[in-house]
Amino acid sequence: MRIVEHLIGGGRVAGGTRTKDIFNPSTGEVQASVQLGTKGDLDRAVDLAKGAQPGWAATNPQKRARVMFEYKRLVEARMDELAELLSSEHGKVLADARGDVQRGLDVIEFACGIPHVLKGEYTQGAGPGIDVYSMRQPLGIGAGITPFNFPAMIPMWMFGVSIACGNAMIIKPSERDPSVPMRLGELMLEAGAPEGILQVVNGDKEMVDAILDHPDIAGVSFVGSSDIAHYVYRRGVDAGKRVQAMGGAKNHGIVLPDADMDQVVNDLSGAAFGSAGERCMALPVVVPVGRKTADDLRDAMIPAIEKLRIGVSTDPDADYGPVVTAEHRTRVENWIQTGVNEGADLVVDGRGFSMQGHESGFFMGPSLFDNVTPDMQSYKEEIFGPVLQIVRAESFEDALKLPSQHQYGNGVAIFTRNGHAAREFAQRVDVGMVGINVPIPVPIAYHSFGGWKRSAFGDHGQHGMEGVRFWTKLKTVTQRWPDGSGVGDENAFVIPTMG
Repeated sequence: MRIVEHLIGGGRVAGGTRTKDIFNPSTGEVQASVQLGTKGDLDRAVDLAKGAQPGWAATNPQKRARVMFEYKRLVEARMDELAELLSSEHGKVLADARGDVQRGLDVIEFACGIPHVLKGEYTQGAGPGIDVYSMRQPLGIGAGITPFNFPAMIPMWMFGVSIACGNAMIIKPSERDPSVPMRLGELMLEAGAPEGILQVVNGDKEMVDAILDHPDIAGVSFVGSSDIAHYVYRRGVDAGKRVQAMGGAKNHGIVLPDADMDQVVNDLSGAAFGSAGERCMALPVVVPVGRKTADDLRDAMIPAIEKLRIGVSTDPDADYGPVVTAEHRTRVENWIQTGVNEGADLVVDGRGFSMQGHESGFFMGPSLFDNVTPDMQSYKEEIFGPVLQIVRAESFEDALKLPSQHQYGNGVAIFTRNGHAAREFAQRVDVGMVGINVPIPVPIAYHSFGGWKRSAFGDHGQHGMEGVRFWTKLKTVTQRWPDGSGVGDENAFVIPTMG
């Protein structure tokens, strides 16, 4: 059986005596095992990073950018290989897997411009003979703790910007699908990055805690559930680290009466059920405004859902594939039953779906709830599966309150032809990322990704200039060059001013 080890230094190395099975979600079969590393494995990686990082930071930004350019070329050349490997462990269909890789590459492309974005500010003559300038310097050693749902994109979000800024990075991927991050690390070596600049250590909570406690790791980036994000943030900050921790979501789609219903149904089908709903930017809640809008939406969604094609990850005609594990499928099914118990109207029940020839796969059919109310626990929490909930609102103001008052504040979308209503909504909604007739408003790479409330802990978003700020320290220099006259400052004992 294939064994996934660790990438430490210049190649794969064994580490840890515990292992965890890696499944093929389409068949339900164990296809590999991953070694769960120890603090000792992390120490080895950190020691190598400490040796490599100063020289990498001293490498001029243009040369670092050339490594990123070569890395982009290598990943693009292996797109099919990476997508197939990703699909085999995660379960998302190949087209979605390629999108996973490409959205990560978008950030690598941004990182190729690092010589420009690292330029500081300069003021000549800020005072008598005094100039002031600033520079951004790398933190040192960073770590990324990444989730199962985007095993290519999110690691590249983290290490692309960090490495381009001059840091060394250690990635701890999900134990459920660790093989793509391993290949991404190997390709960075092939692109010309020194050994120790990008390493991958596999593990579970033991490794996470070792990362958070390690005194030589200066910054940690995390994406996962909100409870764990809060834990990571608090423990990392208490250890003196800079931490960004992205948590869960319950994204809403507001549908005004003037919206293009065909567009809404098409967008909801992809945003709610694509990748089996295993996206932090999925759209699992739709809020139609007015009874007629709600009835029309419900009537239109039912046949659209019935047309969805569920298939194995390699099926080019499938809209979505299985969920990642049997345990996760059970968790989603339990949430569906919770919704039924709470009194919501289960219009389409996706439980019990079985695919002929793949009865042991982790498949789920799409589910649709109507008449969900804000007091229901199934509405308050993230389900993270192919489940869409309809929460009816009587007015624009009622619809605006739902995402604004929810514990999560990751993303939200509004569907309308009314520019004033859209502008009003975007300004007032208490959510970090807003889409206007865009169902999954993930910002492009040169902007930044980040939610509000329990969807994000820390002061900086992912990638874009927020990523640069997170992975660097600002240093400001105030300089004066004496003229050699030997004349001192008569106000030497007074707090200096620039007046």
